Amino acid sequence: MSHAPFEKTHAGASAPEAPVTNRPVGQSGAKPRVVIIGAGFGGLAAAKSLGKTDAEVILIDRSNHHLFQPLLYQVATAALSPADIASATRAMFSRTSNVSVVMDEVTGIDAGQRQVTARKSGGISYDYLILATGAEYSFFGNNAWAEHAPVLKSIDDALNIRRGLLAAFEKAECSEDPQEIRRLLTFALVGGGPTGIEMAGAIAELARTVLSGNFRRINEEDVRIILVEAGQNLLSACHDTLSQAALKALRDHGVEVILGKAVAHIDANGLAVGDEIIPSANVIWCAGTQARPAGEWLGAETARNKAVIVGPDCTVPDYPEIFAIGDVASYTDKDGNTLPGLAPVAKQQGRYVAKVIAARIKGRAAPSAFRYQNWGTMAVIGRAKAVADFGWLRLSGFPAWLAWSLVHLMLLVDFRSRGSVYLNWTWAWFTRGRAARILTRPETLTRNSPPNQAATLNT
Repeated sequence: MSHAPFEKTHAGASAPEAPVTNRPVGQSGAKPRVVIIGAGFGGLAAAKSLGKTDAEVILIDRSNHHLFQPLLYQVATAALSPADIASATRAMFSRTSNVSVVMDEVTGIDAGQRQVTARKSGGISYDYLILATGAEYSFFGNNAWAEHAPVLKSIDDALNIRRGLLAAFEKAECSEDPQEIRRLLTFALVGGGPTGIEMAGAIAELARTVLSGNFRRINEEDVRIILVEAGQNLLSACHDTLSQAALKALRDHGVEVILGKAVAHIDANGLAVGDEIIPSANVIWCAGTQARPAGEWLGAETARNKAVIVGPDCTVPDYPEIFAIGDVASYTDKDGNTLPGLAPVAKQQGRYVAKVIAARIKGRAAPSAFRYQNWGTMAVIGRAKAVADFGWLRLSGFPAWLAWSLVHLMLLVDFRSRGSVYLNWTWAWFTRGRAARILTRPETLTRNSPPNQAATLNT
């Protein structure tokens, strides 16, 4: 179904006769303005595609870089450095004259006035708006746990987790108390999705690496890695055979997997799982996510995870000029399935939405409804072990790991990142070394000790 460039601003309101002229950011002119909120996979794909159109594009993000989140856990476990998986957003568009990058935080949207409100820039008007704000972790109403269980969504998060992991080994080496050593070297991860199992496998590899000839007073027997999943299976989105393969691979790496039990409490001493109290200095939250508050800004209908419910062309109902893509969108396909929050979904939606907008600008018929091409789900579990579900083909072990490695190298956004990651992986493969084991904050060694180290967890 085709759309004129401006049909309506909201239900019952008439459309303006000409593009918005109040343009506090970018150059004024008659070109339609497309504002994209979020420089993740979806926002970046949309901006790149729109860079080839006759539109003024403004890409807004709180950071100045695009982050390749699928490899963020490797920064957290000292396998890669931040620069290996992050690229400056401005550099990506240095030769795309119609795309401007704004480092700012969006705080609201006035759909009636077609204006985005940003913390520093103020009002930024738009003709078309793409919401690609992504998701954040949800503690299911137990927000107090966040203080003691870091999440993994940004470079700062990864560096914080890395400091905690490396400091735990350093503090354990200096401790004379066997119980404290056990607590320091107990690493608990909550959530049996891809992030949880990849982190668990990577921590197991890290433990073997750092303890192999590096420390004199602690050894592998002191390390305990626990993965807690409230459901009955790991990787619930994958076929059962791959779930079982992931479970076996984790246990082969020495990871204790607890299934069918929910976390009851988390504090500075550790966590409670069912009736069991587990002292731990490092609890990492890898469980459920929820969309960032774009739905609240618009007053739009949202799904249970706060994602905006969108139509077949990824538009927000009653707002044909506003699109939502990626984790912030709840899209139901023709078979009644809600698309998962994966990078390929966001990228494909970003490119699709750009085509829709380009067609409207030119007055042409818009593409038919969005259709997701499922290229599979993958998760790596330590050295040379992974699972991959392509629907028509399921792999586990070394073949899946090889496929995972090749796919992730190709998905990195620039050649420099691909080269750096490849060299680091090659070096780690032959030496089992970790290239980023530097602690830059000495005060880390004095943190993460509960007021009473012998105290039991307060439940």
